[in-house]
Order: sequence, then C-alpha cells, then structure tokens
Amino acid sequence: MTAVRAPRFWDSDGWMPRLLSPLSSVYGVLARIRPILARTEHGAAKVICVGNVVAGGAGKTPVAIALARTLMARGARVHMVSRGYGGRLRGPHRVVLAQDDARSVGDEALLLADVAPAWIARDRRHALRAAAGADVIVCDDGLQNPTFAKDLSILVVDGTQGFGNGRLLPAGPLREPPGDAIARSDAIVIVGENRRGIVAHDRPILGARFVPTVDLLAFAGRPVVAFAGIGRTEKFFAMLAEAGLPLASRHAFADHRMLEEAAFMALVEETAAKGARLVTTEKDWVRLPREARALAIPIPITVAWDDPAALAALLDRVAP
Repeated sequence: MTAVRAPRFWDSDGWMPRLLSPLSSVYGVLARIRPILARTEHGAAKVICVGNVVAGGAGKTPVAIALARTLMARGARVHMVSRGYGGRLRGPHRVVLAQDDARSVGDEALLLADVAPAWIARDRRHALRAAAGADVIVCDDGLQNPTFAKDLSILVVDGTQGFGNGRLLPAGPLREPPGDAIARSDAIVIVGENRRGIVAHDRPILGARFVPTVDLLAFAGRPVVAFAGIGRTEKFFAMLAEAGLPLASRHAFADHRMLEEAAFMALVEETAAKGARLVTTEKDWVRLPREARALAIPIPITVAWDDPAALAALLDRVAP
C-alpha cells in the first residue's frame, strides 16, 4: 500500500506552488477533458456519491458511513462501493471481513463492510453492477468520476483545511476547481467550524462534527500513546487532547501507511515503558494484522449533524 503525506506547501502559497503551477495547468486541462470523453452509465439503484475536492483529509468515509446508517434506519437496503484504494484486488469483489485485509481491499473498504454490504472495483461501474438488490448505493469517493450516474452528489469539506492554497495538483491539494465541484454537487457537508468562510451559493450546506462513539473519559486514568496515519492526523490528536486525555506521545504517519512490524512494535514497547495505553483511529486499526490488533485500542467516531432535519430532507430525494 502506498502511503501519502500531504506536502506542507499545500496549505499556503509560495515559491514551490508557483514552480509547480505549469503542471497544475496540465492537470486541470486533463480533468476537464475527461467528462467530455466519458460515457456515463446509469444503474437500477439510486446512487449517492460522497466525495471531496482535496487529496485526502476531508472526512468523506465517515460521512459515507453515517449516510448509510441513516438510510438503513429508514428501512433502505444499502450497499456501499469503493475503489479499494491501497488494496491489490481489482474487483469487482464483495468485501468479507473474516477473510479480507487492508492489503487485499484497502483500509476504507473494511470500514464500509462493517456497516453494510461493500463492494470494491478499480472501475466503480463494475462494483455498482455487482451490488444487486440494493435500493441505494453509497459510493465512497468518485465525485470527479464521470463514468457513472449519481442521483445525489455530496461534497465533503474540512472547515479548517478548506481548499488549501487553492491550487490544483501537484501545486496544491485540489483535484479540480472548487467551483466545478460545487456546481455538480447537491449539497456541501462542512466538517467542523467553517474557518475558511466557504460558501456554496445556492447549494445547501450541512454542518457536521466528528465525535467519538466511546467515552474517552474512561481513558483519563492513564497516559496514552497515540498514532495515526490519516489525511489530517492533527484532528485525531486534537480530539484526544480536548477530551482531557494525557498524551504521553503522538506519532503521525502518512495517510494509508501500512506500519511495518518493527515500527509497530516500537510503539508497543514505548507504550509499555510509559505505563500507557496505545490508541489509534479505526482506519489505522484495521490496517494492523489481526494478531496485532489486541495491542492497540481503536477510537471509533461518528458524525454529529448540526441540523438532522436538513439531512433528512436531502435524503428524501433517494430514500425508498
């Protein structure tokens, strides 16, 4: 699995983004040509696509999971689809938690399969076809993919990160101009405080927060060693600190990184030496070998919506 670490210059402008701007121009042209050349496939089930406009860190997977759970509570038969980023299988393949691991299907697919039937495929159309019997398919990522039709497109934006320095890859974090993504989206989910002043014109904005599903106060009696390999590791560490957990140390790794045995055992030994607990994100925890998972404690999160009624009205468009 290839680990990805966002360059620091993606958050601000400077000489490096300006140096890379010609490559960004090429990327932008290719991004706009792709929809013109693509053939869009329509399926039998309704499709909700949850995507972002930045390269990682917005929080689309927890939002996709929250939407699936909400739809299931309303009685919908929900399946989930992912590209299976980081896994070796090309698909279409239905994820089986008892057999598959992150090396085969990717970490995000394991999280999705813990909620509803989940399918992966390099070509998402194949996964969508395989998800027979679903009323609604929630697709994790794919907002920029023009090859399949979407009944509801939701753009997820981190309120602190926003659109970074506003430049396209590789000079910045953007997969496409934000205006283009907003124009194709039916709603914008802003996670956390909207510190960047993001506006969506005539699109509804849904405020959301990530909150732990376990009582973090239960960990307050002992220090914790925390590690995370997600798009915005600082958000995880901040959540622990805000809950009052004594952080003995924190270790940030690149997004999707599969920890080598030596690196993980170093964390275990440090934790034992400090009389602490070893905690991590759910996404990092599922990347560990099954035999190693007992040595770390996952901190699962869920989405708390600022306006649940607005979310319900949005989902009325696709709910059976």
